[in-house]
Amino acid sequence: MSLPYVLLLHGLHGSGPEHWQNWLAGELANHGAQVDFPHFSEPDAPDAQVWLDELTMHLDAAPSDVERVVVAHSLGCHLWLHHGAREVSRRVDRVLLVAPPAPDCDDPLLKSFVPPPLDPAAVRRAAKDTRVVVGEGDPWCTLNAAKLLAEQLRVDIDVLPGAAHINTDAGYGSWPAVLKWVRSSRTPLTPR
Repeated sequence: MSLPYVLLLHGLHGSGPEHWQNWLAGELANHGAQVDFPHFSEPDAPDAQVWLDELTMHLDAAPSDVERVVVAHSLGCHLWLHHGAREVSRRVDRVLLVAPPAPDCDDPLLKSFVPPPLDPAAVRRAAKDTRVVVGEGDPWCTLNAAKLLAEQLRVDIDVLPGAAHINTDAGYGSWPAVLKWVRSSRTPLTPR
């Protein structure tokens, strides 16, 4: 089985060097996968329209002869939901939305992303399969809000006990379960 092309979408402030997204990019590259991990403009003061335009460029450059997988973290999840609500010209095969902020998050830095479109038809147009994974105790999104989000999008959800925002602060530097999921969507997402 060939490895997929993987597009990683970071959140607010980007993903630092110890973050699981950087670890995942390295692991995939070491195994010969095509990995695209763009650094979106102004990660400390993001603008949804700018990020959407940049995302479109990366999707347009994605290969079409292999499975295409998107793994988004935090604000990158809202970016993907906004993308899905557009006229989608480049559909991907699978999407993993990791630790999305609550749709009504009131952080002023996220104002151009909130609320994200919660359109299940748009989610299906953008990807054949979408899954949400959240951490119990996430300060950016309560468990109830995360479950409601998944319900509104009509996608499956995995809840990781004690994983908070599934970031470096929560101990997510390496995360073998996400690497296994990228290789096979039938692999359940589990804590590190």
